[in-house]
Amino acid sequence: MEAYFDNSATTRCSEGVVEIMVRALSEDYGNPSSLHGKGIKGESYIREARRKIAKTMKIKETELIFTSGGTESNNLAILGAAMANRRSGMHLITTCVEHPAVSAPLKFLEEQGFSVTRLGVDQDGVISLDELREAITPETILVSMMYVNNEIGAVEPVAAAARIIKEKNPQTLFHVDAIQAYGKYIIHPGKLGIDMMSVSGHKIHGPKGSGFLYVKEKTKLKPMIYGGGQQKNMRSGTENVPGIAGLGQAAVEAYEDFEKKQEHLRQLKNAFIQGIADEEWAHINGRTDTDSAPHIVSLSVDGVRSEVLLHALEEQQIYVSAGSACSSNKPAASATLQAIGVKRQYLDATVRISFSKDNTLEEVAYGVKKLKELVPMLRKYIRH
Repeated sequence: MEAYFDNSATTRCSEGVVEIMVRALSEDYGNPSSLHGKGIKGESYIREARRKIAKTMKIKETELIFTSGGTESNNLAILGAAMANRRSGMHLITTCVEHPAVSAPLKFLEEQGFSVTRLGVDQDGVISLDELREAITPETILVSMMYVNNEIGAVEPVAAAARIIKEKNPQTLFHVDAIQAYGKYIIHPGKLGIDMMSVSGHKIHGPKGSGFLYVKEKTKLKPMIYGGGQQKNMRSGTENVPGIAGLGQAAVEAYEDFEKKQEHLRQLKNAFIQGIADEEWAHINGRTDTDSAPHIVSLSVDGVRSEVLLHALEEQQIYVSAGSACSSNKPAASATLQAIGVKRQYLDATVRISFSKDNTLEEVAYGVKKLKELVPMLRKYIRH
């Protein structure tokens, strides 16, 4: 049996996504900027994707910028907002548990003279709203915060944070990295008070290299890519029509039978946690109740390095991640695990299990069974 439990790293494209992408690649391949029939047909895919995605969030179609994925969306939001609003202030706020796609551009802005406040988190990975309130000043132009943590599944109080931000400084922009949240939660940015929101296609059974940034109407933002003026000059370059078409289809599918899918994810997560609950070597990081994301489990295994366990599981055709896949090839310890106070011996002994709608309870049972077989053996060999 094969059990793919690395869905927070990437998901398998759905059949519907593949179908529309193949059609856009092989039949309707015209440049969407061309004025002939082939170009107009290509442009229709983009228009339809806008309509589909906007409907899932109850936003205007004009409030979407298509990008190459989550990293570009985050960079455009953070760097674009900072550069467009720097005359109003040079202060930015984020958290200490952000993905590198947020923390790295903020570090770059620090090098350019901006000041950045990084909010701490509690043992569950959740920020303090009081700390956020105290951090906002008249000079604060942007707050950037993730919705769901990509490593431990912590859910940040986005709606409450938005209210505080707008009460303390109505001019401060609020950017939300929703890359692990879109498709798992019903998100209406206007209702929540979000000014900008980043989403990636390959986390929701869409194609890699696709994503979008929601930008509330009249938000001041400077483009990061200049050229032919596509997407109202906000993101120049010939649009990735197949990717955008696939993204639009993935967005529609993500919210079909939504409650049923979320219940299924919870069942998978609960079955996994319960399956290893009595093992003295197993330590779950963060919350496991309904206040946590339905699809992510962070598991520390006493006495076994994450890389060793990952490859041992791989030999059994079970695929997990050693932390965040986007940065797991780097030796640095996880900032998120350190921030929530995980013991030092667990920092390099933690794996992430992440589920999708395609996983089954049988796969979870298989994964639990193999963990129970492998871990005692690995611990015996590794002990000194």
